[in-house]
Amino acid sequence: MRTITRRHFVITAAAVPLVSACANGVNSSGGQRIDARVDSALEFMNREVPGAQELSNNAAGVLVMPLITEAGFGFGGSYGRGALRINGVTVDYYSATAGTFGLQIGAQQYAHALFFMTDTALQDFRNSNGWAAGGDVRYALNDRGGMLGVDTNTLTDPVIALIFGQAGLIVGATLDGTRYARILP
Repeated sequence: MRTITRRHFVITAAAVPLVSACANGVNSSGGQRIDARVDSALEFMNREVPGAQELSNNAAGVLVMPLITEAGFGFGGSYGRGALRINGVTVDYYSATAGTFGLQIGAQQYAHALFFMTDTALQDFRNSNGWAAGGDVRYALNDRGGMLGVDTNTLTDPVIALIFGQAGLIVGATLDGTRYARILP
């Protein structure tokens, strides 16, 4: 008979949020469903986040992840699917995956957009075999309903990330280390 150790219990318990995060409702029902979610997320972002439309207008391309589900208790992870749009047209579909370990607890869902402000940044992203968000990403924050910090200096940053539509609470959550990979819808 197999005994369950404390380590086995902790690893199994940590895997449950990861598995549930993968079932965020996007499924593999095709590009039309992802595009519909992206349309809704963009509409919400442009309506609720002052300055987001200006970012979109100046970006070479925008990767929109309309629903990311993140959960963690020591071990954690997040998953979601979205679309890369250039000039308002979907050109590719992507998944975003992250795994974490450390002092964290909770669960949340949110949307985020990566604005590729230069053609070089967009091409580097599209030509990569899997791109990870890290130190090259600048975060735009909407502080208490004010305008985003968008100015001529910000618009020359290669990649700007905007997180919006958060629901839930998690301590210790960032986009750092999120891996984006091209998928078939």
